[in-house]
Amino acid sequence: MAEIEFHEFNSREELAKALAKTIAGKLIPDIEIGQFASLALSGGSTPKLFLNQLGPMLGEMSEMIYFALVDERFVPIHDPRSNEGMIKKELGLDNHPSSEFLSLYAKNSKPEEVAKRAEARLLDDDELPFDVLVLGMGVDGHTASFFPGATNLTKACDPNAEVLFQAITEPTSNEPRITMTLPVIASAKYLVLHIEGSEKREVFEKAMADGDADELPIRHVLRHHDAKLQVYWAP
Repeated sequence: MAEIEFHEFNSREELAKALAKTIAGKLIPDIEIGQFASLALSGGSTPKLFLNQLGPMLGEMSEMIYFALVDERFVPIHDPRSNEGMIKKELGLDNHPSSEFLSLYAKNSKPEEVAKRAEARLLDDDELPFDVLVLGMGVDGHTASFFPGATNLTKACDPNAEVLFQAITEPTSNEPRITMTLPVIASAKYLVLHIEGSEKREVFEKAMADGDADELPIRHVLRHHDAKLQVYWAP
């Protein structure tokens, strides 16, 4: 099992401020001595509030942060469903075009090809393990792009996976995606699961109990013996 610490807040605004402050505190020390810090982020609507708080805290220092995506829908950045586009907008990275950002989309390429190129770049840039990595979770128990019934789910959730990124298909929409694999996620120095609402709290508590990990894939993270997970929750 992972080491798990649960942080409960009275409101989503309180959580957003606390999480942003904590993450900035993890990143800034490296930046202050002239080193790049690394931050991997997830998409969806839940992180928007905390990203709004984090952006101003980092300001110009964002140019010394190596940003990456935990996972991505295989769509162009200007597509409204793009995680990269949302994260850059909410963090205000459009004002810092020199910020390093590891994209998981390329036009006229296949997801498998982009996954391999992203792995090669990440290894060349020597940014592993990530200083901070933030996960979300859906009410179906998915995290990253570890969806119940997804193609390549077994490969992506292999605790001994040798690849850093895996092309994967979300089963309901048959949508192609790219996701970080379980070892990359579990190795993060400060690993966060950010969830909100009573329904997701119930899913998290269910995932902590016995059961097939593939049915609630967040269990793959919760059961990884190397993971040190900080759970941030608000009603």
